[in-house]
Amino acid sequence: MMASLKILGALGLLIFGMKMMSDALQKMAGPQLRHILAKMTTNRLTGMLTGTLVTSAVQSSSATTVMTVSFVSAGLLTLSQAISVIMGANIGTTLTAWIMSLGYNVDLTNVVFPAFFAGMILIYRKRHRYVGDFLFGIAFMFLSLVMLSTGGKELDLAHNETVINFFASFDTGSHLTILAFLAIGTLITCIVQSSAAVMAITILLCSTGVLPVYLGIALVMGENIGTTATANLAALGGNTQARRAALAHLLFNVFGVVWVLCVFYPFVNMVCLLVGYDPSMSGQAERLPVVLAMFHTCFNVTNTVLLIGLIPQMERVVCWLLPDKPEPEKETFRLKYIEGNLMQTPEIAVLQAQKETAHFARRVQKMFGMVRELLDTSDDKAFALLYGQIEHQEDLTDRMEIEIARFLEQVSQNHLSNETKTKVRQMLREVGELESIGDACYNLARTMNRLQDSGKTLPSGQQNQLVAMMTLCDNALTQMNAVMTGHRREHNINETYRIENEINQLRQLMKGENIRAVNDHEYDYAVGAIFTDLVNECEKLGDYVVNVVQARFGK
Repeated sequence: MMASLKILGALGLLIFGMKMMSDALQKMAGPQLRHILAKMTTNRLTGMLTGTLVTSAVQSSSATTVMTVSFVSAGLLTLSQAISVIMGANIGTTLTAWIMSLGYNVDLTNVVFPAFFAGMILIYRKRHRYVGDFLFGIAFMFLSLVMLSTGGKELDLAHNETVINFFASFDTGSHLTILAFLAIGTLITCIVQSSAAVMAITILLCSTGVLPVYLGIALVMGENIGTTATANLAALGGNTQARRAALAHLLFNVFGVVWVLCVFYPFVNMVCLLVGYDPSMSGQAERLPVVLAMFHTCFNVTNTVLLIGLIPQMERVVCWLLPDKPEPEKETFRLKYIEGNLMQTPEIAVLQAQKETAHFARRVQKMFGMVRELLDTSDDKAFALLYGQIEHQEDLTDRMEIEIARFLEQVSQNHLSNETKTKVRQMLREVGELESIGDACYNLARTMNRLQDSGKTLPSGQQNQLVAMMTLCDNALTQMNAVMTGHRREHNINETYRIENEINQLRQLMKGENIRAVNDHEYDYAVGAIFTDLVNECEKLGDYVVNVVQARFGK
């Protein structure tokens, strides 16, 4: 009983250690993670190598694929780039099996305790705490492998007649038996949500000699399918691109399992030959962990070689299986890049928030475009329809501000690097100012609606001046969006200041002209008051744009 509890505890420690490693590495990469991925996924081969290296480092293909799905959802990676990274992740995860097989043949305690000691020192030195977390994760993982090996020996399954007879009752030469164990491996991995834990159990059973090699390999194949459940579950509430990336992961592994099943026994025998294991002979249980690790490697490498040249075809298949949804007639509220149910580290969440904030900026410029169109609309029915759309947009901007700010507040509750904390504060300021731009657009529309209801119109001179003012405001918004979507070093804040100065100068000129025109009775005071309100609101909008750009530049 105690041995069984020790094994369960070791499995829990294994999962915890791997998660700790994964989180620490992603935090160490921090804000540079986006740029690293962008540079290293320029083609299929580099994308595959990136997936391999990242997964080898974090020791979790699920972490890599969920991260990749998050990046696709946030628009940081294309679907084809994501597929190549996912292929590499399947190769990178084979390192886990090799480490586990090593744990059954080498005493890892010599590594565990020094790693704990070094990790503790680095954690207390806050500057290197993520490196310390990573070392702790490694130490926990190795300690769990030692505990699994010890627990397996204490169970003494090799001399348990009941267990031996149970596995011996299966016909290892039947494809139905192989399919049954493949299904069991898939189901258990879907439930546990960790292929590493199921791999550890499989290696434990094989190392004791009670589980035949063919059945162990069938479980490993099932684990490859089951591990795709994590990314698919994470992508359920995501956008279409995120679901496509997760589906591509599933199709990749299912294709691999199908072709291996067609040549199952010859392929397994070939793998056994590579490591010097004879399936027909007994007394070689200590070599079975190496056989499983070698099969896992051969399976994923061969599958990647077969499919890496077919990434465009895979992309077309998943796009066909998950087509784009038709756009609704009336736009409904939904954040484009932030998916609250996607598992992610704070650094990835900040990248998503940056994309969402940039999308918010584009939305308010689109709203201002509706306001400019409203100025030129004289037909009552068309005016009412466009005014209703602006009202709806104003509601959407209010909700966007709240949702992005709420998301950033949740992110800020995590332990963040100083650079990331600064970015979060800047974005909170940006979304507040962007919402103010939306309010300014709505106020302009309401003032125009007041003029429309009065049955009066602006004289052509004032109308032309207002068009000129709005053109300057639109130029300011265009410059703002360029700053929001690009690198700060590519832009100069002085351009925004120049446009703002032109807006202020034009406002002074227009207000002076308005006073003169009212005094000369060119139009009545009520029209002049409306004209002044429009000019002032445009000037406020320009100020809000400056505030957004200053926040972006950290001023």
